[in-house]
Amino acid sequence: MAVIKSEFFLALNQVATERGISPQDVVESIKAAVLAAYKKDYMHIEAHEVEAKAEDETESNLEVKINEDSGEMHILQEGKDITPPGFGRIAAQTARQVILQQIREAEKKTIVKHYAGQVGTIIKGRIIRFEGRNVLFDIGKAEGLLPVEEQIRSENYRLNETLTVFIKEIREDHYGNSRIILSRTQNELVQLLFAKEVPEIASGTVKVFKLIREPGERTKIAVFSDQTGVDPVGACVGQKGVRVKAVTDELGGNEKIDIIQYNEDDSLFIREALSPATIHSLKLDNKNKHVQVLVEESQAPLAIGKGGVNVNLASRLTGYEIDIVQHEVEGKKADAKTEEKAEEKTEEKAKTVKVKGKGKVEEPEPAQSDEASEKEKLKEEAVDSAPEEAPSTEEVTAESANEDKHEEQK
Repeated sequence: MAVIKSEFFLALNQVATERGISPQDVVESIKAAVLAAYKKDYMHIEAHEVEAKAEDETESNLEVKINEDSGEMHILQEGKDITPPGFGRIAAQTARQVILQQIREAEKKTIVKHYAGQVGTIIKGRIIRFEGRNVLFDIGKAEGLLPVEEQIRSENYRLNETLTVFIKEIREDHYGNSRIILSRTQNELVQLLFAKEVPEIASGTVKVFKLIREPGERTKIAVFSDQTGVDPVGACVGQKGVRVKAVTDELGGNEKIDIIQYNEDDSLFIREALSPATIHSLKLDNKNKHVQVLVEESQAPLAIGKGGVNVNLASRLTGYEIDIVQHEVEGKKADAKTEEKAEEKTEEKAKTVKVKGKGKVEEPEPAQSDEASEKEKLKEEAVDSAPEEAPSTEEVTAESANEDKHEEQK
């Protein structure tokens, strides 16, 4: 199996360059392939010939030597060349398959080693396919997996869509293959996006105290600066909000971001953390890390947030258990008392209503005055005592005429 030196090393360097692996890994793959081909086609013959030695002992004594000058390959056993004549076409095909497999394994190791150094960073990726509910990204030299638990619930992923993802870890699957796990829900994704968009954060002029996030809903980030004259909140927001808008767009455009200035005074920090709500007053319990927050009725929905998101994020950001209590204005209290009294009177009146039948409500008949009742009685008595009416003149005349006719007929 002599190989011309120039062709051998040319092919070797080409494979190594294309696959991004070292030439030494390719040489080791070739040795493994040649040895595998020899074991497949010739080991069973020698096993019958050499009965004194066990098969595993025979295999352990085998090695492949490649002449780096000529490219010739020889199979040695205890230093003796046992390369069979005409190491045939089948052996060459087997060697080729093993070479490809070994190269793929070496390539995977190189890729994993490359991305292992990028764990904890962000990268642009393009969606190339779906595996069930999992999403696979092309992130350059390898594929990254975005599992369901690392996806934002409100996001709909489309083929060939480009997104910024966070490299969370490298994990082995059930088959022993290393997978690069990506994420869209980690807090570090937002923090690194701000570092990318805000030079003051990247340089350390503005520092992030803490970042809490409900993926797809809202993010609260507390920032501060040790340098005088630096507005940390303004630096993160940017002119006309361009910086914070760029971060929001990277997150899909639906996630709201509250940028808060950190304050060592817990009372002031809690007020800022509950933004955009306006706080009336606070009752702090520093020992038990509990605070009762009084807000006006109109500010209560803002303080609590949709599904309690705002107050929960504020609690996690400040480390305090927060109770929201509505504070009523005195004028409103008076109005409320007046309304309560009116309702009580209405209820008392309603109690006097009599109910008859199903669903019929009748008011009691109003009582009549004494004079009216006496007049009614007099009218009734007059009607009863009135004489019977006399028959009219026409009726009398008609009766007498009938009597005369009757007598004439007789």
